[in-house]
Amino acid sequence: MLDLKLIKEKTKEVREGLLKRMAPEKLDLERIINLDEKRLKLLQDLEVLQAKRNQNSKSKPSPEIISEMKTLGGKIKVLNEKLSEVSDQLHTYLSELPNIPATDVIAGGKENNEVIFTSGSKPKFDFQAKDHMELAESLDIIDYQRAVKMSGNGFWIYKGAGALLEWALLSYFIDWHYQHAYQFLIPPFLLTEKSAYTSGHLPKFRDDLFWTTDKLCLNATSEMMLGNYYRDEILAGDELPLKYYAYSACFRREAGSYRSEERGMIRGHQFNKVEMFIFSKPEESWSMFTELVNNVQELVASLGLHFQVSKLAAEDCSAAMAKTYDVEVYIPSMGIYKEVSSISNALDYQARRGQIRYRNSVTGKNEYVHTLNASGVATSRLLPAILEQNQQADGSVLIPKVLYKYLPSDLKVIKK
Repeated sequence: MLDLKLIKEKTKEVREGLLKRMAPEKLDLERIINLDEKRLKLLQDLEVLQAKRNQNSKSKPSPEIISEMKTLGGKIKVLNEKLSEVSDQLHTYLSELPNIPATDVIAGGKENNEVIFTSGSKPKFDFQAKDHMELAESLDIIDYQRAVKMSGNGFWIYKGAGALLEWALLSYFIDWHYQHAYQFLIPPFLLTEKSAYTSGHLPKFRDDLFWTTDKLCLNATSEMMLGNYYRDEILAGDELPLKYYAYSACFRREAGSYRSEERGMIRGHQFNKVEMFIFSKPEESWSMFTELVNNVQELVASLGLHFQVSKLAAEDCSAAMAKTYDVEVYIPSMGIYKEVSSISNALDYQARRGQIRYRNSVTGKNEYVHTLNASGVATSRLLPAILEQNQQADGSVLIPKVLYKYLPSDLKVIKK
């Protein structure tokens, strides 16, 4: 949620920032400002009537005073109802506004994303290379057909060496983050509507989530749970930054038709991920952003994969984020790169929604923290990249060396 004071005092600057990611006809800051002015006027009128009622309550009751108190009570009730209605409208409109993009984030959608870093080079094969579905099926490590029988399209079953490889990736990521002084959490996978609101998924992205009959949603990313960890709390300034990572299965509807290049594990309803999350002071959040970018690059590079880092244009960033870098692995059979991690800085947007503050030791005031997150890393596209980039002429696949310690000693190559 944006700072209402900022909207009122720097309306032009806020509008210019939001127009990077919003169509002009969908942006109406004047409506928000007018609603707040109406809210303030109602508050003033209420204070006058309440003061008069308090004054009358100190007088000796008389028929005239009793009659006036009843009249005042009715007026106060009407004003309270109007105030509640206006406040709810104001909150709704503020909740629907996305975050203001950082000053260096350019306008537009995916077409304006910029590749800012590339690691390694595209693999070259002197044989007829297979795609990850062919490899997975020939090596008998992913079962698509039985997963569809169980759960429908968009699901798969890890099997044998495939299950071991998936678990090794997760174990490696968990171990790596522990060694880098992040604290491990295993959170619930179901969240309340308030939690989904705090993370920025509500109200706009309700239909992207899976909901239970008792109004709990399955998490789409561990960011949703981690961002609520300190909701409605005031942290000590000298504790910041606080760095966490979590494992979770993630669930997304992924509504719409699947494109041909999104077969197999490239796009699904359920996948595994390790997520990093940082609560920081405002003045430290961009250095924390750089740390997260470096962490993800190091993790993917350690797997020996060719990848690139893209700086997203405003419309391609999640609504809650001021700036996002995507780390994208190369999928040879597609000839394109697919995102395996998004590194984002929400500034104080999520903290305002969740009322997460810290005590500033210099000013003594309670201020909003900044929140940052990064996938560290999602595995559902890493495994296809490993299969395709590391495939051999005989149909086998080499396993990245950093995973050996998390696998049976005789499993260094996946073969028939």
